[in-house]
Amino acid sequence: MGVYDFKVKNIRGEEVSLSDYSGKLLLIVNTASKCGFTPQYEGLEKLYQTYKDQGLVILGFPCNQFLEQDPGSNSEISTFCKVNFGVTFPLFAKIDVRGENADPLYRYLTKEAPFQGYELEKEGGKVIQNVVKEHYPENLEGDDVKWNFTKFLIGRDGAVKGRFEPTVTPEELDPIVKAAL
Repeated sequence: MGVYDFKVKNIRGEEVSLSDYSGKLLLIVNTASKCGFTPQYEGLEKLYQTYKDQGLVILGFPCNQFLEQDPGSNSEISTFCKVNFGVTFPLFAKIDVRGENADPLYRYLTKEAPFQGYELEKEGGKVIQNVVKEHYPENLEGDDVKWNFTKFLIGRDGAVKGRFEPTVTPEELDPIVKAAL
């Protein structure tokens, strides 16, 4: 099984097969509209605009599991992303990325790219670890997504190439994406 075997719903509720992106370099990101990392939408859009003609597609999956930081409807989320950050990359329906109701795609991603730890050398990494410890201590264990804006890089062959925690910015991903293209 690989990424291309999954079907998901886009932000309008239509079923999409990830096989539609076969041969593309994918960056799959769980997003939120009211998170300290929400400004990453701007960097993700810039990354998308820079490399989309070379085969990069960013797939945004809104999630409301972390301090309810994406409470809006799919329509509200779509509008927010377009109006505030000019997002043109594909957005999908709000999903759970961890726990018993986690979308099968995210179960697969976290199995293929286990959690490697918080970037504690960055202030944001310490903040995430402390917030998780305070609000979701059960999330400290295991490989599930720990917070919003966790990113998974999928090669053109559909294989998971890497996992990047929320503190890894789109700007830091630029050379990694460029090299993978």
